[in-house]
Amino acid sequence: MVNMSSISNTASEVESDFLGEIDNLDRQLHDRFQDKFVVQPSLTRLLVSFQANKTRPIYRWYKYKEAFSASLVEFLFQKYQVIQGKILDPFTGSGTALFAASDLGIDAEGIELLPIGQHIINTKILLDTAFTIDDFQRLKTWFNGQIWKQFESQITLPELRITKEAYSEETKIEIEQYLGACYQENTKVQSVLIFTLLCVLESVSYTRKDGQYLRWDYRSGHGQSKKSFNKGEVLEFSKAITQKFNELVNDLEPPTQQLELFQTQNNQGKINLHQGSCLEIMPDLADSTYNAIITSPPYCNRYDYTRTYALELALLGISEKELINLRQEMLSCTVENHPKNLLAINKDWEVALSIANSQTLLQAILRYLDNQKSQGVLNNNGIPRMVRGYFYEMACVIQESFRILKPGAFLFMVNDNVRYAGISISVDMILSDFAEKLGFITENILVLPGDKGNSSQQMGNYGRAPLRKCVYVWKKQ
Repeated sequence: MVNMSSISNTASEVESDFLGEIDNLDRQLHDRFQDKFVVQPSLTRLLVSFQANKTRPIYRWYKYKEAFSASLVEFLFQKYQVIQGKILDPFTGSGTALFAASDLGIDAEGIELLPIGQHIINTKILLDTAFTIDDFQRLKTWFNGQIWKQFESQITLPELRITKEAYSEETKIEIEQYLGACYQENTKVQSVLIFTLLCVLESVSYTRKDGQYLRWDYRSGHGQSKKSFNKGEVLEFSKAITQKFNELVNDLEPPTQQLELFQTQNNQGKINLHQGSCLEIMPDLADSTYNAIITSPPYCNRYDYTRTYALELALLGISEKELINLRQEMLSCTVENHPKNLLAINKDWEVALSIANSQTLLQAILRYLDNQKSQGVLNNNGIPRMVRGYFYEMACVIQESFRILKPGAFLFMVNDNVRYAGISISVDMILSDFAEKLGFITENILVLPGDKGNSSQQMGNYGRAPLRKCVYVWKKQ
């Protein structure tokens, strides 16, 4: 007879050995970086998130939850004296870094994979550089007269499987009227009209962006979780879209400076956007080009932006197949990401991959997660693959960043530590170790005051564990 108690004890001992090894390696790495950690009182969660943009003209138009604030860019550039030249954000999102740098007179380049981020950035550039007074007057006429209400639309609202039933029938009809009327306008006016619509989709829908997925209001008729969700007021379409347009007008047309609406400030830096994956685009950028890189990559936290931004992606015409492709092209941050053939993208990444292979803490974490998977105790078997992919891909991004930065230039990165299967993963120290082995100096690891807690599920199973949220500051020697 098999002694189940003996098997259980053996598994427990193996797990204890794994945890002890990880804890020991983590402490060793912490001892090495201890003098680099600086608790920075100025770095509030408001500053390193979209929240500080909510009151800033132009930046507040679209609520891109994963964005950092323009104030953070200003703070870091002032503190580390980034005052000229050209910067890059390889995970551009809605373009905060680009526009904040441009406002400081610094040229900015960005790389963005998701069409929603691309549309936001391109529309803001359009408004700043190519929109005319006549175009703007047409917009005013459009919204003041609510022209879409007079349009008999032949347009069918684009949907994905995961966005069906997102709107009331009345709202869906109004959106279709709006789109039909919009497509009668010139391309510049169209772009701004679509952008304005993107800004209100969530507020007029039965959904709310909630980390890894869209959360559905009980009124949607959509499949409900065990606990019914009420998102509160679902805004009436005409009211929401008109309010958003008025916000755009107020930000673009200060009452005392109407004649200067579309005159670009002479000291503004130029903005250029590359559309696609940074893993594909960065290898084609020239050596020693940038005076700084500032970015916030997707965190290793299972968030799937193709789901949270599904309403917007559907409206922009992304098909089911294209959605799947986007999900796979993203940095490995979801459990559905398949392994990428990184050497097929760039054979020079053998260096980065070798560094990841030899990082002892990372490898101990991966062995532990693989063991937990084999024991059947992970809540998703894709977690080990995701964590492995995330760090190996980030090693390649860091190698490219070093190559394209000028000597003496800084790389600023906002990122979170994470926790899986009861272990905290020190993303900050592992990536900083990669950076140093690739030639960077770790100038500082700026720590936000007050640690972030782990997920409610992790707390339920393993208790609350503080997780550092940091801004890494690496300098190219």
